[in-house]
Amino acid sequence: MRSIMLVVCLVMMLPNTSSATNEDKITLLQRDGRQNEIPLLENRFRIDYKVDEITLLFFRKPGAPAVVLVKPDGSKYYATSARKDDNLQWFDELSYDLITIKQPMPGPWQVVGSILPKSRIVVLGEVELQAEPLPPLLFRGETVKITGQILNDGEPIQVGLFRDVVSLNVDFISTNNSDFANFGAGTQNVAEFKDDGRGFDERPKDGIFTGEFKLVFPAGQWRPELYIETPLLKRTVVQDLIEVKEPPFSYEIALAEDDLQEHQLTITLDNQIVQPDTVLIQGKIYYPNNEEQMFTLDAKNSLTRQLTIKNYDWGRYSIELSVFGTNVNGREFMATLPTYKFEIERPIEVVPELPEPIITPAQQQEIERVAKEAESMATITFISLIVGGNLLVLLLGWLAIRVFVQKKSIMPKINLPFMKKKTAVENEPQSNEKKELDKNGSKSDRSGEILNLSMSDD
Repeated sequence: MRSIMLVVCLVMMLPNTSSATNEDKITLLQRDGRQNEIPLLENRFRIDYKVDEITLLFFRKPGAPAVVLVKPDGSKYYATSARKDDNLQWFDELSYDLITIKQPMPGPWQVVGSILPKSRIVVLGEVELQAEPLPPLLFRGETVKITGQILNDGEPIQVGLFRDVVSLNVDFISTNNSDFANFGAGTQNVAEFKDDGRGFDERPKDGIFTGEFKLVFPAGQWRPELYIETPLLKRTVVQDLIEVKEPPFSYEIALAEDDLQEHQLTITLDNQIVQPDTVLIQGKIYYPNNEEQMFTLDAKNSLTRQLTIKNYDWGRYSIELSVFGTNVNGREFMATLPTYKFEIERPIEVVPELPEPIITPAQQQEIERVAKEAESMATITFISLIVGGNLLVLLLGWLAIRVFVQKKSIMPKINLPFMKKKTAVENEPQSNEKKELDKNGSKSDRSGEILNLSMSDD
């Protein structure tokens, strides 16, 4: 039993198919004879009875609905059929359908949908990723160019649309060596390249993925991994360990001693990594007053480069540096170095001291007298506050005892003349009533006597 992959895609040059017979329109897919491309005529193809599994990739107009597969018996496969059939896998993307069928029905098949015209079938064999190795000597900030290629049975895949769904990824994985600065840095995804002719890619649709990335992660020991991954396939290339070093440049700033001088930045090269006579430096200076200045330091046979910086007094200065040259292995490089910054503090203005006032003896005596009077008044005020506070506390205590303990009112009784007269008038009717009661024998006008309430025998 065999497993075959079919790829339906657009190609630029096709033979003339106007004279094709009906036998050419339905073609047996085979791997014998290394036939990797056959025409797809009228959206028909035939599957051999020996095929155990087949993978088809149909490219269609962007945004068009998924294609429909018509089996030899007339039944159909839809994109939603994959949910019910364990032998069917269907990836419905924006511009293509990727379909894998296990135990496909032998015979003529047909695909219905907005498939791009002038299509071919590509039978995929042993797909592999081939990439050039990274240079062994790298340093942080350097820009690296890398290329990779996808091969089918050792030959480049000359299918444009197939490469549109494939991209090349580059990862740097830390070895977690505690002797290096990248200990515990994990995985750094540095780039993703496409075969589209942009950036560092030289030609589009040539099957070669070209790109560039900057080594902006920590220096140390890394393991590069290049891989391609699609729903159709995944291939990975693991390269040898490399060591990313710190930039082979050091700086020393000499600040101006007065306003008439200028600052001097000395850049020292490490001849263990780069060839000094090939190093060209250029960049831009940002001054505190927002002025910008471009500069270029030519290559020369010296380990140092001098950069003159204008003296704009206090503030922050920033220098961006780009380096071009050749390393000790003879490989040309380009790098963007970390921005160098230095700051001059703002000078502190010295305020002149005011002269002490001259005080005569008479003024001194008057000042002492006023101070003593103020101190005396403060003492009297303090004592008055203490005495007043104590008296207030005693008064509140007395009122609390009288009201809550003795149950007496805090308000004194006041006898007024008009109050006495009113009391006498109110008591007069009461006296008359007592007299009447005394005549009847029921009551007595004497206070303290017992009232006789018994009835007579009559």
